[in-house]
Amino acid sequence: MPDGSLPPNRPLPEPAARPLRDADALAAAGLVPPGSLPTLRAVAARYAVSVTPAMAALIDPSDPKDPIAAQYLPHPAELEASPLELEDPIADHPHTPVTGVVHRYPDRALLKPLLACPVYCRFCFRREQVGPSGGVLSEAELEAALDWFAAHPQVKEAILTGGDPLMLSPRRLGHIIRRLSAMPHIGIIRLHTRVPVADPARVNDALAEALDTETALFLCLHANHAREFTPEARAALRRLSRAGVALLGQTVLLRGVNDTAESLEALLRAMLECRVKPYYLHQLDRAPGTARFEVPIAEGRALLASLRGRVTGLAWPTYALDLPGGQGKAPIGPDFAERAEGGWQVRGPLGGGHFQADGATSEGSPTAG
Repeated sequence: MPDGSLPPNRPLPEPAARPLRDADALAAAGLVPPGSLPTLRAVAARYAVSVTPAMAALIDPSDPKDPIAAQYLPHPAELEASPLELEDPIADHPHTPVTGVVHRYPDRALLKPLLACPVYCRFCFRREQVGPSGGVLSEAELEAALDWFAAHPQVKEAILTGGDPLMLSPRRLGHIIRRLSAMPHIGIIRLHTRVPVADPARVNDALAEALDTETALFLCLHANHAREFTPEARAALRRLSRAGVALLGQTVLLRGVNDTAESLEALLRAMLECRVKPYYLHQLDRAPGTARFEVPIAEGRALLASLRGRVTGLAWPTYALDLPGGQGKAPIGPDFAERAEGGWQVRGPLGGGHFQADGATSEGSPTAG
């Protein structure tokens, strides 16, 4: 179907009582064939597995191209690494001044209070680090990380990531938010999370209260397919919106998940319906065993260009590549303007185009701006 939703007569697996954390549990739930267990056990031994009840309920095991299954179920191809793939593709480690902090940009830094997630994406760029052990910072490590932020007034934005910061208890998360909010130079707090779609029951009043701060706070939701916006997910996002949390959306462009105009449009529209402003469309980071998900940049640019004029500008994300070596995110989106003699040739998203001649000052030189 164009929006990726299931036909009404297609059965869904019964949701599990708790997350499915290994290949045998996935087979018992009917999500993977028993004959694949030896290989999938080997995959799960290397890369963490967790599928929440909310996501298990969305998977159609009879569809070999199910876009939800592709994101969360282990696959034999994960054991095949390419020379182009890197264990630390965005270079967290070289830019870690203290445990739990990553500082690449002058004005912002990451705080990673834990390395556990509600679900483990099969394309994750931190897949060598995250897992059920959690990698939770000790009290001393957390305080040292927060002290680092306090000691660096040039850092204006603190970005909580990991792992998923909404996996923390509301008490611990609230403590972090309060400490950061008390720093005069921290003007923005941002949280990157999958929880509202992957485990919406966690978004309760206690969590909303933990996020209550006078400092500008943005929650950046990671979602890749329109079907992830279930009624429960929509209710969780509405609760956050009512609590005054500004909502942004980030998506990874993935082969077999959202690499058609129809699926990407449905996703962007679902975000906006939930008051989530699409923020980033990420080119896949080349982590080990993720090649099956990669969409070539040229194809991604053409895909995004096809949506210009088809969806509101509110739905338009920045298509970006996080450069290896920690060099930052570079926009790689489609171009609609080309330099031509005496001006610019601009392509119209609704067809046709326009030549915009350079303006001139009284001296006859082009105007600035």
